[in-house]
Amino acid sequence: MAKKVVATLKKEGSGRDWAKLVRCVKSPKTGAYSFREEMIPTEAVKAALAK
Repeated sequence: MAKKVVATLKKEGSGRDWAKLVRCVKSPKTGAYSFREEMIPTEAVKAALAK
């Protein structure tokens, strides 16, 4: 699925303006870790990681 998203962004010519952010999130109920993925603009990467 990630390949399809990247291919779509590259077709539009704006693929370099976006970054895929993958975070590890701990569930408060079970304590298990899961991954949350999101596409954000490259200008917002530092701000998103500072959270």
